[in-house]
Amino acid sequence: MFQALLLTRSDEGATQAAVTELDASRLPEGEVRIDVAYSTVNYKDALAITGRSPVVRKFPMVPGIDFAGTVAESADARFAPGDAVLLNGWGVGETHWGGLAQQARVKADWLLPIPDGLDARQCMAIGTAGYTAMLCVMALQERGVAPAAGPVLVTGANGGVGSIAVALLARLGFEVHASTGRLGEAAHLRQLGAAEVIDRTPLGAPGKPLQKERWAAAIDSVGSHTLANICASLKYGGTVAACGLAQGLDLPASVAPFILRGVTLAGIDSVYAPLARRRTAWQRLAHELPQDLLEANTRTVGLGEAAALAPRLLAGEVRGRVRVDLGA
Repeated sequence: MFQALLLTRSDEGATQAAVTELDASRLPEGEVRIDVAYSTVNYKDALAITGRSPVVRKFPMVPGIDFAGTVAESADARFAPGDAVLLNGWGVGETHWGGLAQQARVKADWLLPIPDGLDARQCMAIGTAGYTAMLCVMALQERGVAPAAGPVLVTGANGGVGSIAVALLARLGFEVHASTGRLGEAAHLRQLGAAEVIDRTPLGAPGKPLQKERWAAAIDSVGSHTLANICASLKYGGTVAACGLAQGLDLPASVAPFILRGVTLAGIDSVYAPLARRRTAWQRLAHELPQDLLEANTRTVGLGEAAALAPRLLAGEVRGRVRVDLGA
């Protein structure tokens, strides 16, 4: 038997979340069973738990789009009992039971060994948000963005992706401008490495197709008018790595920044990224992310507290990362 946060749907269609004791026989199919040590609460998890977006494709569902733990049983030669592993994405927590449980069973192809330099606790301080932030940084660097090009904007800077993106970029020598709706957290953002903290409000309003050139590049987890304004404000040849939709799925923009300034809009998918790219991202995270800053940016809760945090996370009231200790 093990405990899990189980999502069910009422007769009226409302999503209900409750910590439930389950038998291991109820776990979905997969070659590897894991004793989960830590998971996280990400933006997508919060959408699933609250039912505010149709993230969950079938019920009942265990949410949690990532986890880290130890292999308990394996029918795949690549993994043996006792191996330390982690998982991000692949539809876990959406179509396949996820990480907010003390046990999980998944396909071996979805797992990565925890890289040297990290343990399960540290991996879930990073989680999918930090892994996505690194994918964004990699996308900018692959398109030639370097510190000498000028400042880099990070939106949603107090959130999971944004906060770790600020820390990564600063560590790499970039001048980071952090956009947030919580200016009271400016000191925390500066501790992470932000050189300038700006109010998100102007970026979130409708703007002109082309605006003053301000940033060499950007990492955006917000979408909608914010992303449109970023594209309109990038320097010639600039790149924005887009990975989120906190403001909306729409993109009310024009082609002007792309055909007049050579701006690149690089989409970042963390769910189905190839394993080789995942390994690179996690290896870099193990060596480039300051662990002291990471821990200061992370709050640890027990499984019973995870569901209550979901609406607060969607409201932008949760700073940094939320790690869930499945043994607490």
